[in-house]
Amino acid sequence: MRIKNIITSTMQVPNNPPVSEYYAYNTYIVARIQTDEGIVGLGYTMLVGGFGARSVRAYMEESLVPLMIGEDPRDINRLWQLMYENDRGIRKKGIPMYAISAIDIGLWDILAKVMNQPVWRLLGAHSDSIQVYGSGGFLPYSIDEIITEAEEFISLGCKHYKFKLGRPIIKENIIRVREVRKALGDDIEILVDANQRWDVATNIHVANQLEDCALYWYEEPVLADNILQCAEVAKAISTPVATGENEYTRYGFRDIIDHKAASFLNPDIHRCGGFSEMIKISHLAAAYDIKIAPHLVPELSIHTLVSTPNSALVEFLAGSPDRLWQNPPIIVDGMMKPPNRIGHGMEFSDEAIKRYTLET
Repeated sequence: MRIKNIITSTMQVPNNPPVSEYYAYNTYIVARIQTDEGIVGLGYTMLVGGFGARSVRAYMEESLVPLMIGEDPRDINRLWQLMYENDRGIRKKGIPMYAISAIDIGLWDILAKVMNQPVWRLLGAHSDSIQVYGSGGFLPYSIDEIITEAEEFISLGCKHYKFKLGRPIIKENIIRVREVRKALGDDIEILVDANQRWDVATNIHVANQLEDCALYWYEEPVLADNILQCAEVAKAISTPVATGENEYTRYGFRDIIDHKAASFLNPDIHRCGGFSEMIKISHLAAAYDIKIAPHLVPELSIHTLVSTPNSALVEFLAGSPDRLWQNPPIIVDGMMKPPNRIGHGMEFSDEAIKRYTLET
């Protein structure tokens, strides 16, 4: 079996409220990997707000696609390393890793289709479902809107809910968390996300003020590039710190672990290196008893989550686009199961392809 062609495309997908108040749309860079035996793998990556999408596609087409033509798509580890090491003039963070991730996801789709199995079966199942946490609570929300959204997730059986910190008046953030805790009671786990907005001192102050709220985690307290400052916050507060959505590859997550900067890691499968790197990151974290709770992309990350013993939660974002997938991921009794379809089991709906694909 050989790769004979890779067809790339761009889809600009509008978000629903409330996400649309932050980002009007997300952009998907799609890679359809065609083989000489007729099997096609779907790879894709998503850029929130569309920022950098054209650069990701250009890197994919110019630097990665030529490497893949004529190769056996089943040699995934070799091809991943080939993509990673080919261009030594740029660090493998950001744009290159979005592109590598998309190709890797498509290669795993092919391998699983060849084996007539879902990806999670090839990875070796550890469980059959993962707890879902509802995610939303954006800064423009009122307290009542946060509570209403949380209750919608709770009605689906979810026991965890995450919302944002970062309003300019620090005391207002503390009040919001206290009011949400009061409304939801003690049986619902509350996760908060500072989204890199504050300095070390502010994060420590806020977290200490909220100790009595028994938060499940405190996410991305400082700029993602500054692992040492994240470690400083993690050491100073009692609430577990979560981070990693803006980190790449096993090497980046090794540094987070080495500096004891987090108790939960949040790798994003379409940024960190695809299935191949996600499973390596998960196994690395397992050696330190660190939990994995991926950022976004539940339809793909669920495959790795059910395949590793240190998986904690899968994120389900409020305001996700309608009718994007033929078979969208669903929440049942607060849990998500991986798709029992061959490959990674995902395909864009015909309507979405027609409506959202950009002409290039």
